[in-house]
Amino acid sequence: MNQQTNSRIRSVAVVAGARTPFCKAGGKLVRCSAVDLGAVAAREALLRAGIRPERVDQLIFGIVSAPVGAPNIAREIGLSANFPRTTPAYTVTRACVSANQAVTNAADQIALGHADVIVAGGAEVLSDVPILYGREFRDALFSASKARTPAARLKAFASVRPKDLMPVAPAIAEPSTGETMGQSAEKMAKAFGIARSEQDAFAARSHARAVAAWEDGTLAKHVTAMPVAGKKSVKVVERDNHPRSDSSPEKLAKLRPVFDRKYGSVTAGNASPLTDGASALVLVAEEVARAEGWPILGILKDYRYAAIDPFEHLLMGPVSAVSSVLTRTGLSLRDIGVIEMHEAFAAQVLANIHGLASASYCREKLGRSEAVGEIDPESVNLWGGSISLGHPFGATGGRLILQCLDLLARKGEQFGLISACAAGGMGSAMVFERPA
Repeated sequence: MNQQTNSRIRSVAVVAGARTPFCKAGGKLVRCSAVDLGAVAAREALLRAGIRPERVDQLIFGIVSAPVGAPNIAREIGLSANFPRTTPAYTVTRACVSANQAVTNAADQIALGHADVIVAGGAEVLSDVPILYGREFRDALFSASKARTPAARLKAFASVRPKDLMPVAPAIAEPSTGETMGQSAEKMAKAFGIARSEQDAFAARSHARAVAAWEDGTLAKHVTAMPVAGKKSVKVVERDNHPRSDSSPEKLAKLRPVFDRKYGSVTAGNASPLTDGASALVLVAEEVARAEGWPILGILKDYRYAAIDPFEHLLMGPVSAVSSVLTRTGLSLRDIGVIEMHEAFAAQVLANIHGLASASYCREKLGRSEAVGEIDPESVNLWGGSISLGHPFGATGGRLILQCLDLLARKGEQFGLISACAAGGMGSAMVFERPA
């Protein structure tokens, strides 16, 4: 295969994609590993592309909470999914946009001529995050592992107290600020005047759309069944288990706030749940795809990542990323026919939309002379989003892209935009174009 580097930048196409069901953590996929899920998604994506495994030059996968025993899950996914053992693979992490990072890394490699075909995506099993012990006990374990005699090993634990044996509970607070995303969403709701009723209405609409998209078979086309080994038999999980047909603004209004119990508006109902799942896409040089006759779902026109001050509004990074990618492509929001926005929280999506439409925010925070543009919340996430479908941290980007490209084809629009917030005050945005 000719992969000579040259000065010509090649166009990059997405030719296929697939994801596993997204299931609530602790639920139907609780016994699956990130490698198990990623292998099923990668294998199915390649089957849908009709491409032999030998044609794949690399695998790139994203994850947030990597398993201790297999930190380079991309390599294990490749081996588990029976890709050639000579196919290199590596793993990336960029918080909730880890799959996005895997996809854009793949696109860069293809654009520069270092590869023709790459499988990229992400996986996450939040049912099985690594559990840490306190520093005193970890130090004792390390000392004991180096001891040469039983007496020395026992001595290593002499200073350990019962409290040191308590595991450290997993936390998703920012190391820099100590603030959780939910607390930040509360701050944003208050700062931008986003009412509880708006958040609940947005969340209810997300569920209604996801349920409808499952009932009419739309989302089933994106999802491949996941076999799950039980004690006595193998069960097959075929669909997401979080979308609720009985969700309504009235029911959501009865839930108590989680992060500010007295004055808050962010609840478990208008936030995305902890989720297990995986996604995978097959990216190919457009010229190679056309020469081979592989159907093209979409062309990656451009992408941008951004970072903002996490001490201010942690989840406003997408506003900066969207502004930047539109400037680079010469497009405006009026040119975008499909918009997929990651729903970490309803308050976050609505705050992002507010920021894009606010001339004062764009002037003060982005240095723009005018607002980026207005987005009707009703036009976003037509088949549901992370609030209803779930949010496996490392895999959500792949789902966003799958839905964006499918909607572009269904609606006959030319350009689609995806955006996502991420820990650390980061944001991601990509623009895709429907093939001519």
